[in-house]
Amino acid sequence: MPTPLELAVRLQEAFPGLVSAPTEFRGEATLKVADADRIAEVCAHAKKALGFDMLLDLSSVDNYGADPRWTVVYELYGIGHGAHLRLKADVGEEKSELPTVSTVWRTADWHEREAYDMMGIRFAGHPDLRRILMWEGYPYFPLRKDFPLAGKPTELPDTAFTRTAPLEGGPFVTVAGGKDSMAREPRARTPE
Repeated sequence: MPTPLELAVRLQEAFPGLVSAPTEFRGEATLKVADADRIAEVCAHAKKALGFDMLLDLSSVDNYGADPRWTVVYELYGIGHGAHLRLKADVGEEKSELPTVSTVWRTADWHEREAYDMMGIRFAGHPDLRRILMWEGYPYFPLRKDFPLAGKPTELPDTAFTRTAPLEGGPFVTVAGGKDSMAREPRARTPE
């Protein structure tokens, strides 16, 4: 069975100059795709030629204050060889668009919708790029680092609330401090 690093080297050799040399940390291999417009091509090759038949996750990192603004991270897995591979592609604020990989893995559909909904990153060629968590017409992208933690007031009709919706508190948020992790667990709190 090939190791993740060996598979990463093969992918880098298939796209010289486009895919960086792999870095390895704790048995995980990561590659950077220099031209984000070609991410779908690299992913298709990883699936067809190297056996990465699952897209486990697609996430995004907001590099607020830096250029490029976002890094999109693709977590790949091959059922046949059991190897994981991470691909990264940077996208700037001026374009904020990548090609969809939903044509490579159907699971990318919802992952890309979430990245769009929470960060505002668009995916060209996506079959149904619309909000998945927030309601249609919501004017903000709540996981961006410049989105205030206290929330923003909304004056939109047909929404559940019109006051500022804070992101703190609630039944599913842990509390800082406490003697141990059990004391910070939301279910351990008693209603006041």
